[in-house]
Amino acid sequence: MDLKTDVVIIGAGGGGAVLGLALSRMGISHVILEQASGPPQGLRGEILQPNGQQLLQELQLLELLPKASYKPVRYFHFRQCGGTRLCTIDYGMLPAPYNRALVVWPNVVHQTILERHQQECPGQLSFGTRFERVIRSEGRIIGVEGRLNEQTIRVEAKVVVGADGPFSPVREAFGVPYALHRYHESYLIAMLESPRAFDEAQYYVGRKTILGLFPAAGHKAYAFYMVASNALEGLKARGVKALQREWREIAPEYSPMFESLQDWSQTAYMGTGRVKAKTWVVDGGVLIGDAAHGMNPHASQGRMQAMVDATCLASVLADCFAKGDWSVTALKRFEETRRKQVTMLQQLADEEVFFWNTGNPVLGWLRDRVFATMDHNPRLKYQVLMATAGLRETSPFGWIDRMQAAGFLPDPRANQLPVHE
Repeated sequence: MDLKTDVVIIGAGGGGAVLGLALSRMGISHVILEQASGPPQGLRGEILQPNGQQLLQELQLLELLPKASYKPVRYFHFRQCGGTRLCTIDYGMLPAPYNRALVVWPNVVHQTILERHQQECPGQLSFGTRFERVIRSEGRIIGVEGRLNEQTIRVEAKVVVGADGPFSPVREAFGVPYALHRYHESYLIAMLESPRAFDEAQYYVGRKTILGLFPAAGHKAYAFYMVASNALEGLKARGVKALQREWREIAPEYSPMFESLQDWSQTAYMGTGRVKAKTWVVDGGVLIGDAAHGMNPHASQGRMQAMVDATCLASVLADCFAKGDWSVTALKRFEETRRKQVTMLQQLADEEVFFWNTGNPVLGWLRDRVFATMDHNPRLKYQVLMATAGLRETSPFGWIDRMQAAGFLPDPRANQLPVHE
């Protein structure tokens, strides 16, 4: 089967599907090839940050999310294991209307995007199609080959987009050098019942311990529990009751919630890694999302940054098609626009891994001291929140800020915040 289109996208994740929808609305034809057999299933935690909400609103998708599928959350409390509060992050500090996080049921955002894509772009998404190789002519990428039901699919395109995740075969086919770092810690995700009112997120930190509890719609709650990346089988071997005991020691006030964990079918495992591709563009090819810049979930921006990539790339591609120029030079504007924020978020997440995941008592003491200092410093708290919310491109901390956050220097500007109209 031979096809011809303007853009072929490998991967129908959050970035790939959003890109396809945006291109279609600009009058640029596309085809999406997705290896999975259908829309995503299974458990995964999802927090839709303010920049993601704003992007979905601009695409007229936010109002399509079922009201019963998400819960607005304003307050995120950071606590020591055992319950002592260290710091409270208030999303109400942000400019309206995106002054809260949305905790969403598994895959709802992704499925909403896919449903809208299929409505507006029927026949342009092919599930169950495995990418095999890129096609080149005179050193330039001009298309791809894939396999669907043992049949070869050949798609000719002006631009090939790799939106196929951290282990991206497209990135390999492009020949782009990259560094993949696997963290020592990963996460167990669980969906729990909330027997009492639960409206504010709780995040417990301790010695090599992190437990996040996030309220979800329908009297549900997500639990995110840090585990060593090689420890999942041992955790399961100890049994659900042992895990409940561990959680009760960390957050005793939520013991009734933990009792709702009955078996491992309520859980999922999320590995963690960071990808740094040397370049995101080649002649006729682009990488977006985790294929270009996967990051630790501490950044709380993985899906958001893939969607921002998609809308930014759509704008760049519109200009490329207007000029008839799909060279690496023309495509480079996408990377130049996006890399600054992505690099900052990767670095911020790695700093949080260093301090939050630590088993070192000195680093743990410093972590808790920074949280406690920030709790009384609205300026620093706001800067960190703006980065987490995806509304800031530069680091929330300069060197003086770091000394002030650690409590080693006074901050005469502690109460200075921007005025939102």
